Amino acid sequence: MIKSMTGFGRYEVAENNRKFTVEIKSVNHRYLDVNIKMPKKLNYFEAGIRSELKNYIQRGKVDLFITFEDMGENTVCVKYNHDVAAEYMKYLQQMADEFGLDNDIRVSTLSRYPEVLDMEEQSLDEEELWKELKKAIDGACQGFVETRVKEGENLKQDLITKCDGMLELVDFISVRSPRIIADYKQKLEDKVKELLADTQVDENRLLMEVTIFADKVCVDEELVRLRSHIESTKATLTEGGSVGRKLDFIAQEMNREANTILSKANDLEISNCAISLKTEIEKVREQIQNIE
Repeated sequence: MIKSMTGFGRYEVAENNRKFTVEIKSVNHRYLDVNIKMPKKLNYFEAGIRSELKNYIQRGKVDLFITFEDMGENTVCVKYNHDVAAEYMKYLQQMADEFGLDNDIRVSTLSRYPEVLDMEEQSLDEEELWKELKKAIDGACQGFVETRVKEGENLKQDLITKCDGMLELVDFISVRSPRIIADYKQKLEDKVKELLADTQVDENRLLMEVTIFADKVCVDEELVRLRSHIESTKATLTEGGSVGRKLDFIAQEMNREANTILSKANDLEISNCAISLKTEIEKVREQIQNIE
């Protein structure tokens, strides 16, 4: 199973007067890069969230958005800090005594002093909270993976089609290459006869020149390796899994062989074919960048 690195998933969990909404999306990236945006009160779960994502994703730039709503009552309470209020009263009385002032402090005034009264959220059951959050994350990830698999299957079929097309180009070069040497031998022989008129042609010298030419333009090894790389790409796509990096390496090797074939080409038809090969390989490399 081939997966694309582009995907999207969304899931909601509403239980116990709480609601989690999780959205996940991703684009191409060489490694796994996760960016999480969520309420501060959920920061405690960040390590668990990242660990959970690794069960579904191996590569890609991933953005995860989590929203949390607590619809229960009495989630916030007022806390009275007696020690802080006592400190304020002590120093206010000291100031009144030192400067001969009336200590006219009222409860309403004291309550407005910093930290005398605080708003405090009631503690939540972390285990229960994580259970609900994990359920939302898993749901979003499952939908996310489904879109990746669907797109990955389309990429697989397209790449296999391109590989078959490249094999046809390789077959053409394999058939055409021997003809170049035969044509060169015939042209060289005709040219020598034309220059030497009735003089006997030195077959050994002619054969030596043809051999040197054949060695320069021979692409048999490159064609064998290129065909092997193309077949390996098809086999890897069929096997599936997280194969993006492997396929990228194979594509680089295919491009290297095509460059060599083009540099050795001494024939217009083979040159055009090698250029077509390079064009198709580049298309394959671009598509491979989308595979996990």
